[in-house]
Amino acid sequence: MAKTMSVQVKKCQLRNKPSFLGKILVNLNYADRVTVKKEQDDWFKVQPENNATSGWVHVSALSTKKIVLAKGSKDVTSAASSDELALAGKGFNKEVENNYKKKNKAADFAWVDKMETFIIPQNEIQRFLAEGGLQAQGGDA
Repeated sequence: MAKTMSVQVKKCQLRNKPSFLGKILVNLNYADRVTVKKEQDDWFKVQPENNATSGWVHVSALSTKKIVLAKGSKDVTSAASSDELALAGKGFNKEVENNYKKKNKAADFAWVDKMETFIIPQNEIQRFLAEGGLQAQGGDA
């Protein structure tokens, strides 16, 4: 029997290959249900319940728990982003960052903080890869 999972992040990108550099096919939302069709390392090929497009999602964005939103629920606003969840999975969070800053008072984090605000559109990432002759790593695309 196929495994059904829930999106556990605010926004989740369904990609054409199991890579963060894969083309985004559609965006899924917190609590959307998906059926897992295939597993490859830390990526699941899924079929959303409400969409005909299947694609790849990183395991950190999914939960085996069924997420049900109650009317007027604030769950979505308090949910972690996929980036926050990925960093937390690597043991990095605001507390770890603050402790590092305390121990390294001479370090200047201004540019790190500024870089965290940059948003690069997916089409620019794809163009960069193509112009540089680079290929995103990952599966069957």
